[in-house]
Amino acid sequence: MNSKKRREGIEISLLGANIPQKGVDLAKKFGVTRQVIVKDIAILRAEGKDIIATPEGYIMGRESRGYIKRLLATSHTKKDIEDELKSVIKYGGIVEDVIVEHPLYGDIRATLMIKTLEDIQNFVKNFNESKAEPLSSLTSGIHMHTISAENEDVMNKIVNELKNKGYLILD
Repeated sequence: MNSKKRREGIEISLLGANIPQKGVDLAKKFGVTRQVIVKDIAILRAEGKDIIATPEGYIMGRESRGYIKRLLATSHTKKDIEDELKSVIKYGGIVEDVIVEHPLYGDIRATLMIKTLEDIQNFVKNFNESKAEPLSSLTSGIHMHTISAENEDVMNKIVNELKNKGYLILD
């Protein structure tokens, strides 16, 4: 299989997957090393493909699947993190990342890809076990999330929930 066909196969595999695909598994599937997959992913990204690397593997971005995205500015305390995340996923939304605006470094972004209650439980567990501070602690609780949703109706429900709970920063 030539490299172009392999990259087409990788893209098809990612589009057809509902969970992240590990580089090792893709390497086995296409009979190459994991490093070749990393290079192929970089080439696909350079071609404009919306491929996201998560700790669990690679996944195609939701825009590639017809999802809509919105960047939402929010603010809350550390104790409200779990509730904020649940407010998004309960309608089928996905919390793709968290972003804070640092005065020296500019935007600092961390990929989350939280889409299920299990994802939230794992995140909160890891958060508590690591005793780390959230990125929003750098900005007094102010942060942004890229939220993806199946359609505008779902996105509006998420926005209204966050607004009603006082998490959403409004103009």
